[in-house]
Amino acid sequence: MNQQYRSPFSQRYGSPEMRRLWSEEAQRVAWRRVWLAVAEAQHAAGLVSAEELADLRQHARQIDLARARQIEARVHHDLMAELRTFAEQCSVGGRVLHWGLTSADVKDNADVLQQRAALALLLRRLRELLLAFAQAIEETADLTVLGYTHLQPAEPITLGYRLALTAMDLQESFRSLAALRRGLKGKGIKGAVGSYAPFVEMLRDHEMEAEALEARAMQALDLESYPLASQIYPRTQDLRLISSLALLASVLHKFAFDLRLMQSPALGEVAEPFASAQVGSSAMPFKRNPVRAEKICSLARSVAAGMQVAWANAANSLLERTLDDSANRRSLIPEAFLALDEMLLSAREIVEGLEIDRQAIARNLARYGPFAATERVLNALVAAGADRQAMHEVLRHHSLQALQAVQEGKANPLPDLLASDPSLLQYLQPARVRALMDIGQYVGLAPQKARHMAQSLRAAFAQDDHEPHATS
Repeated sequence: MNQQYRSPFSQRYGSPEMRRLWSEEAQRVAWRRVWLAVAEAQHAAGLVSAEELADLRQHARQIDLARARQIEARVHHDLMAELRTFAEQCSVGGRVLHWGLTSADVKDNADVLQQRAALALLLRRLRELLLAFAQAIEETADLTVLGYTHLQPAEPITLGYRLALTAMDLQESFRSLAALRRGLKGKGIKGAVGSYAPFVEMLRDHEMEAEALEARAMQALDLESYPLASQIYPRTQDLRLISSLALLASVLHKFAFDLRLMQSPALGEVAEPFASAQVGSSAMPFKRNPVRAEKICSLARSVAAGMQVAWANAANSLLERTLDDSANRRSLIPEAFLALDEMLLSAREIVEGLEIDRQAIARNLARYGPFAATERVLNALVAAGADRQAMHEVLRHHSLQALQAVQEGKANPLPDLLASDPSLLQYLQPARVRALMDIGQYVGLAPQKARHMAQSLRAAFAQDDHEPHATS
């Protein structure tokens, strides 16, 4: 029996790959990478011997969680516990570990290494989703569906164009996250308040200067550092990170919310995939709930809520540093990545398995399409010499009459009403009016625009040579 709390992100949400990037072991490996990089720089400065450095390198990946937890139970400091565990393993080099450093010199650089690896994985997920969108857009570029503005029937659009709009926003998020990843900076190696004081002292009689030691260590980590920092890197960077993730979450939320609307019986045009043995409701066996889309919306809210926490962490990091961001950052940043990982995987499942009910699409077009066609009729009347304002009033009167009939469950009578109105027939023949009421092809450039978006996605993402690796 397991009587310990488990986070939903421990197993339910997020991929094993993303969980590994945020695991305790991965975190401690990242800490040790920083310790080793600093020791290598100190060796180059003549402070650490070759034997000491070799000993540290030999044990750098020898993570012993059991021993670290045993020590942490006494010292109540996770990084100190890992430091002592590492030092115990290194009988020769252990004495120089953490020389001149403060905890944030280790953690704040290691955090960014993990963030960068997690962003690489998200970018790969997003690329795969965009290619799935390209396929779906191409397949539905010409499929006319009723458009909705204010959640009311409007002019028709194509399903491919609707999907292309989402893909455009996702592509912008890809560019934003890729730029963010390239711009992430670590704290650097600056000591307890960012002044370099310990390193100036230890290097006083050596040729290497404190900034050169920092540069050498950060080069080993392949990580740029802030030119200035306090005890920590500026928490505004976390706010930019969470905000960028929340922006992506907003796009996925809208896509999922739209799908939930389209899957509802009132529309019934598009649905997410539903497995043969899947259960929609424990009480109502007939239900086919859009659980993937609802999950995306739910997780998106939690990511968005993190912006307020990240803002408070940035705004309340007083003077050289306070510790009131530490506890929430342990879950804030990893869980935002895990949530986005799950959302992107679920969105891809939806897009690749999208189910389209063409009968429902045709039914909705027949029921409400004539109302959208009134604009087309109005434009033709004006072109034929009619007064636009007068014709608008005639069309409004007939539309409201027809809407009443539709709401009573009757067939839409608007084409008959317009084709028999004498005021319209002064300018247009009945056959012309009925032809204009056929709204199926009244979609402008939507098909071409959708196909162009699909082509641009394939051109941008079909090759993955430019993709960053999730281990970097």
